[in-house]
Amino acid sequence: MTVSVPSDRYASFRGIDCEGNARIVIDRILALVEDPANDSVLWQRFRVRLAEAGKLGARLADELCLACSHTYYIEELFEAADDQDGLAALRRLEDECC
Repeated sequence: MTVSVPSDRYASFRGIDCEGNARIVIDRILALVEDPANDSVLWQRFRVRLAEAGKLGARLADELCLACSHTYYIEELFEAADDQDGLAALRRLEDECC
């Protein structure tokens, strides 16, 4: 039996704006880590990986992958900053897309 795998790895998310959901979370992260009190080596490396994701021709994690793979750290950041909107956006991203 041959199983056909779609080339779009996010095919199961059709109709859900996962990239938009990830962008909301990432924008909130970037806004919070502009404050040196919230920044760390982790978020500095996260910003580097975001920049790398924009390069063409390389197989690197995209924004959705980066956001989904850092949910625990993101939650910790949003909780420490008491960012309720960020927490809600992260929950939506996790529930719908991760």
